[in-house]
This record gives sequence, C-alpha cells and structure tokens, in this order.
Amino acid sequence: MSAGGWAPRRTLSLVERNARIFRRSLTAVLASLVEPTMYLLSVGFGVGALVGRVAGVEVRYAAYVAPAILATAAMNAAFNQTSFAVFSRMRNERSYDAIVPTPLSVADIALGEVISAVFWGLFAAVGFVLVMALLGLIVSPGVLLAIPGALLVGFAFAAGGLAVTTYLRDWSDFQLIQLVMLPMFLFATTFYPVSVYPGWLRPLVELLPLYQSIQLLREPSLGVFNWGVLAAAGYLMLFGALALALATRRLTRQLLA
Repeated sequence: MSAGGWAPRRTLSLVERNARIFRRSLTAVLASLVEPTMYLLSVGFGVGALVGRVAGVEVRYAAYVAPAILATAAMNAAFNQTSFAVFSRMRNERSYDAIVPTPLSVADIALGEVISAVFWGLFAAVGFVLVMALLGLIVSPGVLLAIPGALLVGFAFAAGGLAVTTYLRDWSDFQLIQLVMLPMFLFATTFYPVSVYPGWLRPLVELLPLYQSIQLLREPSLGVFNWGVLAAAGYLMLFGALALALATRRLTRQLLA
C-alpha cells in the first residue's frame, strides 16, 4: 500500500467490495428507515395534531418536519457506515491489514469508504421519500431535489464520520459521539424553525452541519428556492472535503505506521 493519491479504478474496487457486503444485508437498509419513520409518525403526526400548520410556510406540521427527518436519515445512514462499520473493520475484522499489501493507497481506502457510505445514505433517503409519498407529505415537486441533496448530506457526514473514527480508542468512545449527535438532532431545527431561538444563538445553530443539511432538503421540498440552498450546499461540500482530507492524513499514520 502507498500513502499517495487515489485512482478511480482502485477506489471503485473497494466500493465494489463493500457493495457485495451490503447486498447481503438489505435488512439493514430497511432498519435504517424504521427510526426516522417512527419519529415522523410520533412527532410529525402526533405533535402535529396539536401544532396544526407552521407559520410562514402554511403546510401541515408533518410535511414541515418530514424533510428534516429525511436529512437525519441520510446523515445517520452515512455516518454509521464510516464510524461503526469502519471501526469494526479496523479493530475487529482487521480488514485493512489484508489491504495493506495491495496496490490500494490510503486515499483509495478513505474515498472508497466515503463513497460506499454515501450510497448507503442515498438508499435510506430514497426509501424515506417513498414513505413521505405514501403518507401524503409531498407538497412540491422540489422534493425530487432532495435525492441529489441527500448525496451531499451523505458525503459530508460520511467524511465527518471517518475523520471522527480515526480518533476513537475503543468501543466505549462511541458514547461520546452520541453526546454530540443527539443534541444536534434535537436542536438543529429538525422540529421547528430557527426563528424560535434568540438572535444571538441563531448563528451558532446555523453553524451545525445538520442545520445546513436540513436547509438543503427542507427548502426545495416545501417549494422554496433561494440562495440559502446554494449556501448550504457549499457549506456541506467544504465540510466534507476538509473532513476527508483530515481522515486520509490520520489513516495514513495509523495504517502505515
């Protein structure tokens, strides 16, 4: 293995390997839809019966919440693949030990794992859009843009998950991840607009990658098209690129030490 740059053919060989593994565990794809669907049914429809319509967008509460839960579904599916799955390959399965003698570089591994996770997040997103359609929560053709948007969300969090994984020492450290992911899910405007926060706090909330992910998917899904969507896309592209660069550098030290 080399520490150099990546080559498409080598990278795709790792993606193909992961695809074969995923193909044997399609139940995991279905499982990735259970949690977001439960949130949609319990909060979107349950709490939504008390809330009614959301001021400013004039849609049912469930329709307002659904695109945000879609963003979290793509986030979790991609992040889990480059955190739990990659850590298992590093520490338990020792998969990368078998890859070290091959021509693949560390950059090929990092990018290959991220691409694989992006597709996993895409599957979860497409499945959840179908759930939204079955529940009558599609309010604009712009929801079709949520699919390419989910690819970008998946890229950002897959790269972020891989970078975080390089800092983990053992399985107990995953508890620390939950201390970040759960509050971000609750406070990144998943269930309400950012306007509920005081003015001084809004910029901090807007810095959260999940907030930008929600903006990227929610606005078009509700038929709103503005420069904020492009800003969110740019944020996620930059976030993912920086995280991937950090992950590649740290994996080089760990795998070639």
